[in-house]
Amino acid sequence: MRAEDFKLKAETHYEVILAGGGAAGLSLASALLPVLPSSARILVIDRSPKDRNDRTWCFWTRQPTPVDAVISHSWARAEFIDEHFQRTFDLSPYRYQMVRGIDFYRALHDELKSSGRVDFVLGKVDQITDTPNGAEVMVDGHTFSANWVFDSTFTPKDFMNDLPGVHSLKQHFRGWEIQTTQDCFDPAVATLFDFRTPQNGAMRFFYVLPFAPNRALVEYTLFSHDLLKPIEYDQALRTYIEKVMTIQGYQIHASENGIIPMTDRPFPRQVGKHVLNIGTKGGRVKASSGYAFLRILTDAQAIAHSMQTYGHPFHQAASPARYHWFDQIMLEVMQHHPDSMHAIFTTLFQRNSIQNIFRFLDEEASVFENARLMASLPTLPFIKASIKQNIRT
Repeated sequence: MRAEDFKLKAETHYEVILAGGGAAGLSLASALLPVLPSSARILVIDRSPKDRNDRTWCFWTRQPTPVDAVISHSWARAEFIDEHFQRTFDLSPYRYQMVRGIDFYRALHDELKSSGRVDFVLGKVDQITDTPNGAEVMVDGHTFSANWVFDSTFTPKDFMNDLPGVHSLKQHFRGWEIQTTQDCFDPAVATLFDFRTPQNGAMRFFYVLPFAPNRALVEYTLFSHDLLKPIEYDQALRTYIEKVMTIQGYQIHASENGIIPMTDRPFPRQVGKHVLNIGTKGGRVKASSGYAFLRILTDAQAIAHSMQTYGHPFHQAASPARYHWFDQIMLEVMQHHPDSMHAIFTTLFQRNSIQNIFRFLDEEASVFENARLMASLPTLPFIKASIKQNIRT
């Protein structure tokens, strides 16, 4: 969508305002359109017109999703690699899928704009105020009101400060989309973890998504508290591509960077009678893995169902409490025993099917399945982490 399509409108009261027009805001606007009255209008506010490919999202799924039309690549197999172990997994009934940000933005903007019921404003959200009859959003000095406001305006620095008893790590990465002079990749197999890189006091691995025999996204990912210098990401990528993958002739066509919070800090969800936090700001990022995209899509559908069934957005099922505890324990190990993470992940993929791992990470597994998976892992780091966590609480 062009920047000029984001304009201040004379109409200032809406049924719904989305403060933030990224994955969470746009997917929720799309989910709400069919369940709101035909006269109800929606306002989407964002600082960016979303007219460039600023990110990619990847996720596994065994079900159709609202974004199937914009899936750019999909893999039926995935591999895990380290110095002494390699396994390729058949993902069925799952697939690992990739959505390019620009494709998602274009599709959702076209859908919402064509409805004739959605307005867009380009600007910075300065303040959101709950009122007796709804909520107000101030944008660059202009005030808009709505019956309901959903806020996804997340600022990582606001949530990265250290708090007593809270684990705060970052998943940070730099990726290069490369084209090689010779065929080097199997386009049917995604590499989810390749640990053939020095750990140096933090969990570090490479992630390879091949698009063609001579084209792939190669990403260097770390789970740690501190970021690296930009040159360090590039040096690690170059070493991996040239020394580990033994690729000599290649060109870099695009690059991407990102920082995802990995924290068990509580994210406030309902922050007023008419205001709900969504996306990262609403705690939709899985604390121990950083995955969020499919959780955001699922959350949008749950909010729409609540609006249709109960007349408000707050009726949603909570995840079983045991998964929050699992996240806390895993973050404790990552933060205080990072050198053990390589061995833990290797054991996880050696002793479990990838389908069971996905069910665990999706918080869909039974108590028995959870116990069996946890029992497959090295016990000492988790016993120590559990003791520390119990002392804190």
